[in-house]
Amino acid sequence: MAPGVGALITAAQDRGWDVGVVATPLALGFIDAAAVEARTGHPIRSAWRRPGDPRPLPDPDAIAVAPATFNTINKWAAGMADTLALGILCEAYGLGVPTAVLPCLSAAQAAHPAYPRSLDALREMGVRIGGREREFRWEEALELLDIRPPAAG
Repeated sequence: MAPGVGALITAAQDRGWDVGVVATPLALGFIDAAAVEARTGHPIRSAWRRPGDPRPLPDPDAIAVAPATFNTINKWAAGMADTLALGILCEAYGLGVPTAVLPCLSAAQAAHPAYPRSLDALREMGVRIGGREREFRWEEALELLDIRPPAAG
């Protein structure tokens, strides 16, 4: 598992969420898929499904994007959907799904002029942006969302 992602999954499950994980194809190299799938009970999604294939995850009630790379943030803000993860994020805006993002990038990347413009675009879309602290805190994504899962029944 990516260091710390288990803390986010556990914190969300402790709040009553049914957690599904969607990763970019490159992120899969940093994830222990078996551990994540065992913990969530769902397969990790990283590729588009074929027409007619069943949907392996329910529609999201909220989305936490963590950690979010320079590439993901800039593509998402520009409306690019060249991966399943980005496609879901682009659709989430139109569906009104509450979304929080925890950027994780270098100071040199953050200095690039595209980055603050992308953050502004995401804020305009209602995305809640965290990661301003010195230490990356996975649970901050849930704090930013500050919502409860739908009642069972």
